[in-house]
Amino acid sequence: PALILLTVAVPSFALLYSMDEVIDPIITLKVIGSQWYWSYEYSDNLEFSDEPLIFDSYMVQENDLEIGQFRLLEVDNRVVVPTNSHIRVLITASDVLHSWAIPSLGIKLDACPGRLNQTSMFIKREGVFYGQCSEICGVNHGFMPIVIEAVSLEDYLTWLKNKINFDFNV
Repeated sequence: PALILLTVAVPSFALLYSMDEVIDPIITLKVIGSQWYWSYEYSDNLEFSDEPLIFDSYMVQENDLEIGQFRLLEVDNRVVVPTNSHIRVLITASDVLHSWAIPSLGIKLDACPGRLNQTSMFIKREGVFYGQCSEICGVNHGFMPIVIEAVSLEDYLTWLKNKINFDFNV
């Protein structure tokens, strides 16, 4: 029995470690779940600024929605990422368990206080992708939407420059 276990375990561990991180991502997106909003940090933009880009993302209240926006799904600050790029997502929580889920991208990542979780994503087409917290985290759990906007690399760089200039010129 021990020989059979070793025969299975050695290749499994070799494969596990070789799959860990083969591709160097163009962006690392840090996500922090809090009751009841998401915080995001882009820290790979040091060629544009000395500080990382950090912002919070709250659900847009129903009376503030514009025509065409989805109730309970729209946020005040969307996560913008470039298409056809490898993106690393690091996630944690500041208070209770959360789960960062975007079903149309096939992503569901648990956020645990004191722990760091990681996944990667590669979005092939431009568009807006909606998700929500999928871990019951308290009374306003249903009001933690996630919006990912995938744009071209050129549009992403324009958005990043505008966001940095706006945040640091306020």
